[in-house]
Amino acid sequence: MKKICILGGGAIGSCVSASLTEAGLDVVLVDQWSDHINKIRADGLTVISQEGEKNTKVIAYHISDLAKLQPEFDYIFMAVKAYDTQWMSKFASVYLKEDGVFVGLQNAYNDDLNAEMVGKKNVIGAVVELSCEIFNPGIVQRNTIPSGTWFAVGELTGEITPRLKEVQKIMLNVGKCDLTDNIYGAKWTKLIANSMTCPFSSLDLKNWEAVKLPGMFEFSVGVGRESFKVGQTLGYMIEPLFGLTNEDIGNAGENAAELVMKKMVKDVGPNARTHAAQDHVKGRRSEIEFINGRVSEEGRKLGIPTPYNDAVVEIAKMTHKGEIALDPSNINILFKKLEEILNK
Repeated sequence: MKKICILGGGAIGSCVSASLTEAGLDVVLVDQWSDHINKIRADGLTVISQEGEKNTKVIAYHISDLAKLQPEFDYIFMAVKAYDTQWMSKFASVYLKEDGVFVGLQNAYNDDLNAEMVGKKNVIGAVVELSCEIFNPGIVQRNTIPSGTWFAVGELTGEITPRLKEVQKIMLNVGKCDLTDNIYGAKWTKLIANSMTCPFSSLDLKNWEAVKLPGMFEFSVGVGRESFKVGQTLGYMIEPLFGLTNEDIGNAGENAAELVMKKMVKDVGPNARTHAAQDHVKGRRSEIEFINGRVSEEGRKLGIPTPYNDAVVEIAKMTHKGEIALDPSNINILFKKLEEILNK
């Protein structure tokens, strides 16, 4: 049986490791959060969803254990934050077999960075739609059940290869999984959708609550249109993610980004918060600088103004520094920041 490592035991990594373990695959979960690993070792990993509560005896290692165990993995699925990408993928490269496969189950745009650390021939890209949250060791809240969970996987070269189909087969144990010959376009499409929900992150609200605040939906659409324009100029073709079709995207025209965001918010359910909102609640650094910040960065290179994305990045920085507390009233600061940027 092929040996699988889930590197990163946050909400995504924990959900994936539980599902693959339940499917009878040879899986280990590796993470640097010692309390989480200790809890899993002692009591198993508990996943709570609309389908009920399930406890799974997942094999879990501290990240420091690997130096002594010296394992070799056929597959490494890395589920860490974008800001941990390079050091974690380089760490992973030591334990990946020469012909092993490395898959980044991540937000943002990290596949080329992973390829630098692991080797391009070993890397497969992935897009993830799995909403889940973790605040306590050993316990995960999964907002999207398997039938509502969606992945896309693709070779960086665009080929449909036997190993790509093997990765698809593995991920079908977690949710729906499509193959794509346009992984860069698919990743940018997900980045567009994420960029549109990141403005919610400092409001201390669930997604559905945030999007109903006066002016919030229109602001998110402004973010998405900028992200779409930058991606289009970079040459990325928008992909029909989350079960949408090419016809859906084509008929939406310039509102395609809005359509993708609405579908994602609907799929993750009423209890979900954005990944960035979860980080802010925990007092942790979010990935906004790698999502909206990436749009802003590429926009500057291309000469495309991105005031909406710029405003989201500025509010995230203020949150990280503790200059503002999480509160729905931060929407006014967000709008004011946009006005300041537009008037420069």
